[in-house]
Amino acid sequence: MNQLFRLALTALIAIVFSPIVCALDIKGEWQQGAVIIGQVPKGTQVEYKERKLQLTADGKFVIGLGRDAPNKAVITTITNGKVQQHSFSVKAREYNIQRVEGVPQATVEPNKEQDERIAREAALVSQARKVDLPLDFFAQKFQWPLLGPISGVYGSQRVYNGIPKTPHFGVDIAKPVGTLVKAPAGGVVTLVHPDMFLSGGTLIIDHGHGLSSTMIHLSKILVKEGDKVEQGQDIALVGQTGRASGPHLHWAMNWFEERVDPQLLVPAQ
Repeated sequence: MNQLFRLALTALIAIVFSPIVCALDIKGEWQQGAVIIGQVPKGTQVEYKERKLQLTADGKFVIGLGRDAPNKAVITTITNGKVQQHSFSVKAREYNIQRVEGVPQATVEPNKEQDERIAREAALVSQARKVDLPLDFFAQKFQWPLLGPISGVYGSQRVYNGIPKTPHFGVDIAKPVGTLVKAPAGGVVTLVHPDMFLSGGTLIIDHGHGLSSTMIHLSKILVKEGDKVEQGQDIALVGQTGRASGPHLHWAMNWFEERVDPQLLVPAQ
């Protein structure tokens, strides 16, 4: 009996004092602009950059790395009160400088009234990107909203009519006005605006947990705010509205305030 008691006690002590290791499954390459999908066991709490992340029923979560993300990312997991930090190295990327001529000069050097309009419209976009809807479409395999020549890429800085501007946060696909644009993944429409000063016809679809798609320079929007859309559904028509030098779709993606690269989520055309 004493021997059995000692064996049982030893096993109990091993269980009580052994470290609790959280099984963290990660999909996606750790590089600037990337979208990372993770999964943890039920009951685990996940935090990233002081944000408590929402989880799907099966433990999936998403985070986004910005254009200039630092070389180290840390995910914190809490399981039964046990806190663990998981560190990942983030690969840096090189970005190109693009010179774009022929855009409307008023959109390059707006006056005071136009600046005020830009600020109001930017606030609408920012608000739409703050939502944290309990949708799991972010975990879908994304598809291109349309296929065509790539005329602009994520991360490059643009010089409009000789004036340097902020980096380009999206991918541009050159197609004629009126070309159908399809939803790259399912989601809920959180913003529809027919004519913003810089982006023209603007549409935002939330895919859940802070990941959203923004389509701009549209000539027509085929959905309305609050609509639930399915992957592949017709959502808009290509245009040349706002600050655009030619007809094209600008597809940008965000994880809350972080600008991520849509091309990292879709196969090569």
